[in-house]
Amino acid sequence: MMTEANLGAAHAAERAYWLEKLGQVADPVLNALAERRLKDAMPVECKPGTEKERAQFTHLEALGRLLAGMAPWLEQPGGAEEEAEEKLRLRYAELARAAIDAGTNPESPDFMNFSEGGQPIVDAAFLSQALLRAPEELWRKLDPGVQRNVVAALKATRTRKPGYNNWLLFSALIEAALFAAGESDWDPMRIDYAIRQHEQWYKGDGAYGDGPEFHWDYYNSFVIQPMLIDLLETMRGQDGTWDDIRHAAQRRAIRYAAVQERFIGPDGSFPPIGRSLPYRCGAFHSLAQSALRGELPEELSPESVRCALTAVLRRTLDAPGTFTPEGWLKIGLAGHQREIGESYISTGSLYLCAVAFLPLGLPASHPFWSGPDAPWTSKTVWSGGEIPIDTALKS
Repeated sequence: MMTEANLGAAHAAERAYWLEKLGQVADPVLNALAERRLKDAMPVECKPGTEKERAQFTHLEALGRLLAGMAPWLEQPGGAEEEAEEKLRLRYAELARAAIDAGTNPESPDFMNFSEGGQPIVDAAFLSQALLRAPEELWRKLDPGVQRNVVAALKATRTRKPGYNNWLLFSALIEAALFAAGESDWDPMRIDYAIRQHEQWYKGDGAYGDGPEFHWDYYNSFVIQPMLIDLLETMRGQDGTWDDIRHAAQRRAIRYAAVQERFIGPDGSFPPIGRSLPYRCGAFHSLAQSALRGELPEELSPESVRCALTAVLRRTLDAPGTFTPEGWLKIGLAGHQREIGESYISTGSLYLCAVAFLPLGLPASHPFWSGPDAPWTSKTVWSGGEIPIDTALKS
């Protein structure tokens, strides 16, 4: 019989596993940046023939995507209710600030590209998302000079033209970060255009098109739902139309979380459909965000989502060949599978897997972490159990 003490130990071990895997992903990037040697140390694995192009962008990809996932945990002092984890959090927060400094200081050997080519707008947006998710640790605790460098870097992306698709959210989120930083010249047009276009692109039942067309991929989760939610939350109260859309977007995100949870198989696998599969567990960015925000569907318990996401982490990050001997991520979904990396994929891109770790921003006492293990939907139904009937979200 599982006693309360044993149950608590089991949950602590599960959270410890999440922290161990996040550290395994983060350490090479943050340690190298803190020492200003990322460009020398990080390999650039990519599709053959694209090495020169991807080397222009891969370092900002690694920084922005990693911090977008780590930020909620970094922002929660004492969230672990354990001294050892708090020491760990403080160390990583310091490393993260040093990494931001290294990447945005024009005098740094690791100064990153914010103004050449189209890609910088993407990863400046993920960096912006990190700043919005951890305003104390990743913005207010930066030295004033570093803050000025960050603002200059974000504004440098304004010369980039976003694509007529999910990229509109990248330019909008950058402006939202400038707004949150107190910059008076933030651009409401970029924000309004992204919000209104995505309202036009909503296809029903919790899913948006990636532009005018619907795509069978995970971009509703990689980008669209999480960035739209963070954008609308940041701009709360600034425009009545945006506030009205925010309520609808929240309902859609909850429905999409229900769909995402049912994608997770009994063994933690999920359908390998669409683009960007080497982002691995990052495919569940939206479900992880819904868990963090306490906005899961009524039929899902936080603890069942914990168990489902843990299974996904194990399938995508524990597979042999996931990391180089030096600890860098390699292209693949379950191990090293270089052939599934598109021409825009490189080593830095892979750090979008970190967004699956958003629930570490919840304290250990939260039911997500403290509740008893519970099977997720597919594990229940494929073992012969009863599950709720799935129903569409009606407009």
